[in-house]
Amino acid sequence: MPLPFQKLHANGDDFMLVDARGRADPITGELARALGDRHRGVGFNQLVVLGDCPETAAQLTFWNADGSSLDTCGSATRGAADLLLRESGEPSVRVKTARGIQHCTRLDDRSVAVEMGLPQFAWQQIPLAQPLDTLALPLAGEPAACSMGNPHCTFFVDDLERVDVAKLGPQIEAHPLFPQKTNVHFVQVLDRQTIRLRIWERNGAIPLGSGSCSCGAAVNGIRRGLLDSPVRVLCDGGPVTVSWDGVGKVRLAGSVERVFSGVI
Repeated sequence: MPLPFQKLHANGDDFMLVDARGRADPITGELARALGDRHRGVGFNQLVVLGDCPETAAQLTFWNADGSSLDTCGSATRGAADLLLRESGEPSVRVKTARGIQHCTRLDDRSVAVEMGLPQFAWQQIPLAQPLDTLALPLAGEPAACSMGNPHCTFFVDDLERVDVAKLGPQIEAHPLFPQKTNVHFVQVLDRQTIRLRIWERNGAIPLGSGSCSCGAAVNGIRRGLLDSPVRVLCDGGPVTVSWDGVGKVRLAGSVERVFSGVI
């Protein structure tokens, strides 16, 4: 059975989009893993499937390249919204994910903003293995933790260039404190509205960027009193902007670019 798809990226955070509206969702964990293989498949950080939804323009389902599912992906949500906005010609659109209904807005021809939902800070919501203060975990460097629908652990460092992300990231990701593992951020604060961010993703990679990780890092910096909203997040692949008033939903804004389309 032919499977049409599109390949997109958001500042290098690449993802595959499958439009399953009007038909059965063809993606399984096994197929997602095969498609995610960068040597034998398409290759991506995440895959997003658009399905029918009576409440919104589409239901979004996300997969990692290892075949595991996830509740949210800021980059892929922006990519799906970009497609839906181009179809409708409207300035905004709503989509539904496991995090609930998310409002997406066109900023310019290349950029989309999306509401990423409420951040969560309770230890059992992240989750952690035991009750702890999530603003300063009992690990070297006292990182902060939160959930954006997936777990995030943020270290604030003086010099990002001196951090061995490939060595430290896997150690923190698999620490017993995180029963579902965690995304790991290393953040250097450049000023109160700008950070430099490098990431070790929970599926075992150093991506050029990540929407949800950018949100988690900015939120934890605001909680710590280090940052003021909006925060410009400089990832290896380019910038995004995260806005959070300390109470409500997090807003993520950035560019999306189509790379190619094809049929498997």
